Amino acid sequence: MAFHILPLLLFSLLSLQSIHSSPTPSTQDPELVVQEVQRSINNSTRRKLGYLSCGTGNPVDDCWRCDPNWEKNRQRLADCAIGFGKNAMGGRDGKIYTVTDASDDDPVNPKPGTLRYAVIQNEPLWIIFQRDMVIKLKEELIMNSYKTIDGRGASVHIAGGPCITIQYVTNVIVHGIHVHDCKSGGNAYVRDSPEHYGWRTVSDGDGVSIFGASHVWVDHCSLSNCNDGLIDAIHGSTSITISNNYMTHHDKVMLLGHSDALLSDKAMQVTIAFNHFGEGLIQRMPRCRHGYFHVVNNDYTHWEMYAIGGSADPTINSQGNRFLAPDDRFSKEVTKREDTSEDEWKNWNWRSEGDMMLNGAFFTPSGVGASSSYAKASSLGARPSSLVGSITLSAGVLSCKKGSVC
Repeated sequence: MAFHILPLLLFSLLSLQSIHSSPTPSTQDPELVVQEVQRSINNSTRRKLGYLSCGTGNPVDDCWRCDPNWEKNRQRLADCAIGFGKNAMGGRDGKIYTVTDASDDDPVNPKPGTLRYAVIQNEPLWIIFQRDMVIKLKEELIMNSYKTIDGRGASVHIAGGPCITIQYVTNVIVHGIHVHDCKSGGNAYVRDSPEHYGWRTVSDGDGVSIFGASHVWVDHCSLSNCNDGLIDAIHGSTSITISNNYMTHHDKVMLLGHSDALLSDKAMQVTIAFNHFGEGLIQRMPRCRHGYFHVVNNDYTHWEMYAIGGSADPTINSQGNRFLAPDDRFSKEVTKREDTSEDEWKNWNWRSEGDMMLNGAFFTPSGVGASSSYAKASSLGARPSSLVGSITLSAGVLSCKKGSVC
């Protein structure tokens, strides 16, 4: 069968190209939409990697999930990233480290075998888990560069205490972890490398805090009910992809950009793709400042106030998303400009292309729809919004069994 792979890949790539150039769902015949979905599921492939599609229609998942030996090829995941964080290699080039101990008794002198001990090491590490575990951290989990936290094959919860901090480091991947009920920590010493520990002031209680970091990929995590944000990226962080996550039961979901006054966030580029924003969410999916944000092929099924907001002239490129508005007639608008007059925000570049608006949802665009600034807010080809249901079907933590397709 090997001699058939190249023609099939070429055919699939041609099929994807036709999908990208197809009209928006509102102008398509329903039967053509059904055919398009089936064609995408049958033919979706992933760049130069050798596997044929498993039929998910999701380009990240189709890169690795069809391999029944994924557990022996874990580090292949690092080659599957998309968007602005696609070069985040994590611990791809290092050893695999297995967490055997769920405790976190001493944030200054962590025990070998614990998650904290693994993430502070200087060398690249691909961190996996021996068994199911709930890790209640005593203080923030301060990560070092070139680390992957890979929860596949186990049910791993970081919950009930401070959670993950990615601060002034680079090349971090967080995949397949339940992150919930995160609390503030601080006023304590915490180690961030084998050579250094320092005093930490009070933390916000984010699920994942990205602070002055770059090349970060958060994928297939399930996040809910944290003290502050589920995922926040601030203070000049950039080259970030947030994909395939399932977010529920939270108020201020995602903050991208620290404050209107902090100009270092002007260089921020973030891709938000294939996520499911689910029940119990209120606002900030995301709330943006200054930078460039590509919001693509996400499924928004719940919000109470708004879905996408911002201030300080961010560029927001919304493409191929599905927005289901709440029944409240005062909350139909997808967008919100924070504390800004229309005279000011009318020049901000916010656009909606191929988004599906349901139950009265509407997106208020602004600026120049075809502005060249969108080049900095474009990171992958959007699929039609009619495919969002199948693309996001497996958002959140996957149930991966060793020895079988995940």
